[in-house]
Amino acid sequence: MKNALYGAVLAFQFLTRVPLPIECPWNASTRRWALRAYPLVGLFIGALLWLFALAFDALALPAPIAALALLSLWVALGGGLHLDGAMDLADALGSNQPLARRLEIMKDPQVGSFGILALFFLLAWKAVLLWALVDIGAPALWFLIVPALARFAGAAMLVLSPCVQPSGLAYAFKRSLAPVDVALSLVPLLGVAFFYPPLLGWLAGALLFTVLFRAGVLRAFKGINGDMIGALIEGVELWLVILMWSWWWFATA
Repeated sequence: MKNALYGAVLAFQFLTRVPLPIECPWNASTRRWALRAYPLVGLFIGALLWLFALAFDALALPAPIAALALLSLWVALGGGLHLDGAMDLADALGSNQPLARRLEIMKDPQVGSFGILALFFLLAWKAVLLWALVDIGAPALWFLIVPALARFAGAAMLVLSPCVQPSGLAYAFKRSLAPVDVALSLVPLLGVAFFYPPLLGWLAGALLFTVLFRAGVLRAFKGINGDMIGALIEGVELWLVILMWSWWWFATA
């Protein structure tokens, strides 16, 4: 039980900027529990987004302001960690360099033009889609499940994909993990699905994006690293918001 609690704390420390000044042991057991807690962290982020969305609706805030406030909270909770991964991946792919050089670019702390463009369009699309969802009165519950599904996708790709190099945090993390850890990380999502069955459909959409993304990065890099996990999380979130807006738009047209 103690390792499970330590693992949950590690997951929050890895994936959010929530201040948890607790020193946790870094061992195989806590790493496994940390991965199993990834969707729980997503549910925590989603719960805050859900509550704020309900509050903004009760206050009758204009849709653009509510959408920007939700996006700001979303980014702040994650501390830009996954956005950084998306920028690094964009710089590497946009360089058209050999594999070794692309990996060096991903490690470079400086951001290039492709990374800036990726950041701009990712946030712009997410902001506009949030605006649209708020404006049309889409279910606020959707904000609860999107971050959780995205972090489950990240956990699944980490466990089920080879690392591009035998070094780095992703490699150190992965050595302790097995497919059963991915299955156990599904438990909180299945709990939510018991009360909200449509979550299973959104899960299928997240997995479809994950399969395609994984195939793309394995073809380009022959493996994965932490930046790619972060980019996947951002990509799944945006993809799900697109799907949700599309479904609502066409279902209610």
